[in-house]
Amino acid sequence: MEPVDPFHRHQPRLLALAYRLLGTRADAEDVVQDVWLRWHQADRAAIADPEAWLVTTATRLGIDRLRAARRRREAYPGPWLPEPASIAAEAPAANEAADEAPGPARALERAEEVSLAFLAVLERLGPEERAAFLLREVFEHDYAAIAALLERSEAACRQMVHRARARVAEARPRFGVDPRHHRVLLEKFMHAARDGDREAVQALLHADAQLLSDGGGKVLAAIRPLHGAERIARLFWAVARRRDPAVRWQLGLANGEPAILRYREGRLVGLTVAASEGGRITALYTVANPDKLAVTNASAGASWW
Repeated sequence: MEPVDPFHRHQPRLLALAYRLLGTRADAEDVVQDVWLRWHQADRAAIADPEAWLVTTATRLGIDRLRAARRRREAYPGPWLPEPASIAAEAPAANEAADEAPGPARALERAEEVSLAFLAVLERLGPEERAAFLLREVFEHDYAAIAALLERSEAACRQMVHRARARVAEARPRFGVDPRHHRVLLEKFMHAARDGDREAVQALLHADAQLLSDGGGKVLAAIRPLHGAERIARLFWAVARRRDPAVRWQLGLANGEPAILRYREGRLVGLTVAASEGGRITALYTVANPDKLAVTNASAGASWW
């Protein structure tokens, strides 16, 4: 058998890295396509470690693209949120999840799933800081490799990762959340929000909860982050009063995490994911920009993210 070309062997890893760096499926695919072109133009005999060469090229291209994207996102109408790489219309029932006893393969799969909430938190980081953090914390590169890739000293890379870890920790729950409890909490929120039950919505939210809504200037969405359980509950109450009977709400999955999906005439028109802690929702992220929801109509999702 002919040996597998190193690019094709490492392509899923490159796509996973590029998606985490950029937060959009299309940009990640463009970066990997550029890597493929450079790989085929390179002098293979001069490349001692193909994997390191491919990861380095993908990371540097991703950083350059992220810098350009940051400038565009500054003019974006309202909050910019990541684009889901995969959407599933149904999530397992809570009792099914409780009966599930995941083995190592399933545990690894879950570890590789990238939540939209996590990607939104990564937007707090600068391009090189984000790359260093992902290479160390997600892809487990050592500091020597990261330093060579970013052309920085090991000390500088350690400092970047340390700062990034602290900034990410500020926006993430301090304690691990049982996935079953999180799903039940989100389901309760879905019913309360859909029905406009203001008191129930507020009771499910942390007092300092925040809501970010990305409509891309194409659909109605809050143009600024909304803070506080009372204000968020009031918004959902107001939206429910103008409820569109053609919109169907259901619980599903976005990037492998529970999500509230809203459909109109069979097309996805919005999705919401949440972060939770201590039995309360701490953050809500709603993607309604139709360009970012096209993945659900174009394909069933991808396995590389």
